[in-house]
Amino acid sequence: MKQAKVKIHKDFQIARTDPRIFGSFIEHLGRAVYGGIYEPGHPTADASGFRQDVIDLVKELNVPIIRYPGGNFVSGYNWEDGIGPVADRPRRLELAWGVTETNEIGLNEFAQWLQKVNAEMMMAVNLGTRGVDEARQLVEYCNHPAGSYYSDLRIKHGVKDPYGFKVWCLGNEMDGPWQIGHKTAQEYGRLATETAKVMKMTDPSIELVVSGSSNINMPTFGSWEAEVLDHCYDQVDYLSMHQYYGNAENDTPSFLARTLDMEAFIDNVVSTCDYVGGKKHSKKKIMLSFDEWNVWFHSKNAPFEPWSEAPAQLEDIYNLEDALLVGSMLITLLRHADRVKIACLAQLVNVIAPIMTVKGGPAWRQTIFYPYLQASQHGRGTVLQTLTDSPKYDCKEYTDVPYLDTLVIDNGMDGISILAVNRGEEALTADYELNGFTPETVRLHTVMTGSDMKAAHGAGQDQLLAPVNSRDHRLEGNQLEVLLPARSWNVLQLS
Repeated sequence: MKQAKVKIHKDFQIARTDPRIFGSFIEHLGRAVYGGIYEPGHPTADASGFRQDVIDLVKELNVPIIRYPGGNFVSGYNWEDGIGPVADRPRRLELAWGVTETNEIGLNEFAQWLQKVNAEMMMAVNLGTRGVDEARQLVEYCNHPAGSYYSDLRIKHGVKDPYGFKVWCLGNEMDGPWQIGHKTAQEYGRLATETAKVMKMTDPSIELVVSGSSNINMPTFGSWEAEVLDHCYDQVDYLSMHQYYGNAENDTPSFLARTLDMEAFIDNVVSTCDYVGGKKHSKKKIMLSFDEWNVWFHSKNAPFEPWSEAPAQLEDIYNLEDALLVGSMLITLLRHADRVKIACLAQLVNVIAPIMTVKGGPAWRQTIFYPYLQASQHGRGTVLQTLTDSPKYDCKEYTDVPYLDTLVIDNGMDGISILAVNRGEEALTADYELNGFTPETVRLHTVMTGSDMKAAHGAGQDQLLAPVNSRDHRLEGNQLEVLLPARSWNVLQLS
């Protein structure tokens, strides 16, 4: 049996996790909003039409922040279409996804839903078809107390107190040719700078996220970040990152190694941010907002009727190997907690999501729900430097891939948590040396695994691959030995 060794010390710390690293994303896309969070007439719907069963699952995940309203959608969106009396709102051709947007749900309704799920808003502004003026007006509408045109308009719409939204995105994927209003780095950098200035003049307390490359494979990756930040370094607080992975080639060893690519992506973006900061002689550090990440490939070519309302789009049905990669992606994000302060699993309901719904029927958990849930439960605390000596493998796309991907988090008075993925086809023994701690007992040890990597959940089957309790561990002093089953997601908590 393969064996790995892991060493940590209580005093060797990376950073405290920002709870917003467990954020998510709702876009006006497919059935995310209409038929997802909102379904009037559903047996569980509340007086506002929001599905209570979905609210309960989102609250179970304890999602701290949710990005809205897009995504590609935001680059053609007029925020004014979603405020005021619903009967007066226009129906629009939504060009990003080729559907009809009814605008039945807008800013104020979504803010109401956020209160129900105990999450903050991460608001995106349209820098595709719109710009500086519309962005400052939106900040005024949302955050100014009263006594101005847009704040008084909010009050007229029944919202007396300002929302005080803290985090704002300056557009979305503006480097992408698919984006409505696509721009060069020079064009976007100048627009982002001027937009940021007036937004912070309107509300100096807000934090701003500038768009980085849409993914690591973009031809302008690196040069885009450097040029954009050269313009707006002093005005923004975060640089966004987006990345999705798939397994269309059915190469599981390479698929489970994709986080090596994610690690390099984060390291390269951090280096670029610090290069620009150094060039500007700035003491400020730009942090990262990894505000779109997930597995996405199952449903990319699914057909739908053009200009229909809320068709089923991008409804990936996730399997066990997808859940293992999502677990590794969460470990990767936490491993960079010193710079990754915000992250959004894209998306939350129905669209490439951990939560699915049936019209008029139940809401249910996909396989990826569970690593997301458990990382949110046990990943809050201080991330420790984890030295891992693991056997490695080579595959079609990567060499020297560690079988073991693991992380240790100091949860303070709640103890120590260990997250681990065994990428290998055989069971693995991991020996943890927990220096600086005197653990008394393993109070939680769960395993998510199975013989069929393509096994997935369906409605009413969302416990099929849920993590199960394990006793395959031995604790002596500060030495912990754990048996990690083949291709498995593992969580332990020590008192």
